[in-house]
Order: sequence, then structure tokens, then C-alpha cells
Amino acid sequence: MTVASILNEKGRDVVTERAETTMREICAILGAKRIGAIVITDGKGAIRGIISERDVVRAISQDGTDALDKPASAYMTAKVVTCKATETVNTVMARMTGGRFRHVPVVKDGKLDGLISIGDVVKHRIAQIEREAEDMRNYIAMT
Repeated sequence: MTVASILNEKGRDVVTERAETTMREICAILGAKRIGAIVITDGKGAIRGIISERDVVRAISQDGTDALDKPASAYMTAKVVTCKATETVNTVMARMTGGRFRHVPVVKDGKLDGLISIGDVVKHRIAQIEREAEDMRNYIAMT
């Protein structure tokens, strides 16, 4: 199973913001959209960073509520780990687990093509395991 199978089911819409967006605005968007991360892009759509709930918590623990009036660029993760839609779910899941992050932007030809979360990956992996178990039960019942 590939990352494309996840994107084909959930869609390729990604919430993006600019680096100048304040942390207060980032928090409002995360809450309103009920999402865990926002990809930070430049005017041409290139990925400049990613900011997650964890980054918000880290910012507030570091700078208190003053962090809310600073730009996302002050706290975003600038070295963003990405993947391609052609990669396997298992490969990306291992990368997420190893790096201890929960969101991976999907890129195609250098442009943002989607975003997957660890929840998406786990959901699809469980569905795959359930299908395999059902196929095995059917095979056994036929013999």
C-alpha cells in the first residue's frame, strides 16, 4: 500500500500559512479546523516549514504567552521531512516513528501534494491487516 492510497481516500487538501502568521493565528486555525499541523509555505507554494501542536506547546513553555504574538517562523520546524505518494505506508510509518513526528507533507515535483498524519497511516495499516486476516479466514474455510 502506498501513500497515494491514503491521499486518494482522505483528499489532498492541506492547510497552509505564511511564515509571518502569528502563533496566535496558528493556534486559532489549529483549533477551528481541528487539525494537528499547518504547513508553512512561501508565496510560490514551496514548503518553508511545518508547525504542529507540539511546536505551540514548546513555544509557550519557552516564552510564555509572549510567544503568541511572534511569527510562526520563530517556532516552526524548518527542516521538514517529506515523502512522495509512491512510497509505501510502511516506509513512511517507520520514518515517522524514528523521527518522532506525526505529520509528513507529501511532495510531487517539488510542490506540496498532500499531508498525512500518523493517524492516517495507522488507520490504513489496520484496515490492511484486517483485510489480510479476512482473506486468510476465507482461504482456510475453502480448504
